Amino acid sequence: MEYRRMGSTGLQLSVLSFGSWVTFHKQINDSNADELMGIAYDNGINFFDNAEVYALGESEKMMGRVLKAKKWDRTSYIVSSKAYFGWRGENNKPNQTGLSRKHLTEACNEALQRMQTDYLDLFFCHRPDKNTPIEEVVFTMNTLIQQGKILYWGTSEWSGVEIMEAHRVAQSYRLIGPAMEQPQYNLFERQKIENDYLQVFKNVGLGTTIWSPLASGLLTGKYNTGIPEGSRLGIEGFNWLKERTFVEEKIEKVKKLQGIANNLGVSLAALSIAWCINNPNVSTAILGATKKEQLTDNLTALQVVKLLTPDIIVKIEEIMQNKPVLAEY
Repeated sequence: MEYRRMGSTGLQLSVLSFGSWVTFHKQINDSNADELMGIAYDNGINFFDNAEVYALGESEKMMGRVLKAKKWDRTSYIVSSKAYFGWRGENNKPNQTGLSRKHLTEACNEALQRMQTDYLDLFFCHRPDKNTPIEEVVFTMNTLIQQGKILYWGTSEWSGVEIMEAHRVAQSYRLIGPAMEQPQYNLFERQKIENDYLQVFKNVGLGTTIWSPLASGLLTGKYNTGIPEGSRLGIEGFNWLKERTFVEEKIEKVKKLQGIANNLGVSLAALSIAWCINNPNVSTAILGATKKEQLTDNLTALQVVKLLTPDIIVKIEEIMQNKPVLAEY
């Protein structure tokens, strides 16, 4: 396993990590989660990602049960939660969502209870909140750090401008600013990492815990001939994900990428993950496997990175035709 420092912090993240979005509670049970997290940990993965909204709190409960049963040394792994959407779904009342001091504080406490841990290593603001002053967010996160409930705070799907504004506030009041961002990043989603955040990387440093390196499974090739039963695009309530992902133009590109993977003698999934972690601005790529065989294959991405020669990268770009145009400063 390779470990990378999370932005300008001293924290070391395994370059591949394991997440629970969609899978925990909805696709796998405690036994499956126990096996997959065990395989991940035994292969050097030290970061396990979660959020209050995943399966409306049940995902964190499941991960908490597994971690308690594993009895791993708490100092050997990193866990996260995220707050914004709440966990009560349609029953959310005012102040049970967003980034107010009230919700962030209560969401943190609830996550600690569900995960059965004394502190969260990483705590993310799951989306920007236009209705809460950024000063309130920064002060609240700084307080949670001072209380020992979280060690680092960050953002998810914020713009580069919003992240820099949080840093401006933090510097003005001598508080701790966001250390990491969790954006989507894969062969189809490139704008934030490869363009929007470039000045953030340069000016303040930023760790990135990227999600969906396989574009919700599209980059495994399993949707090339339709939607398999039991896959996440077939889950009830995820029609929005299906509409965004199951697009003919994308599938045609995936089929061409499969040709490159075949020539290299690797799986398309491993190639796609390797492409993500080949970017030095990626601290870790979060895997979301539901089966032992999937996770084992995903882990081979560590070896596939070495096969990504300049010529292979050019071939991939020729297929994708979506390299972001860099902003001029």
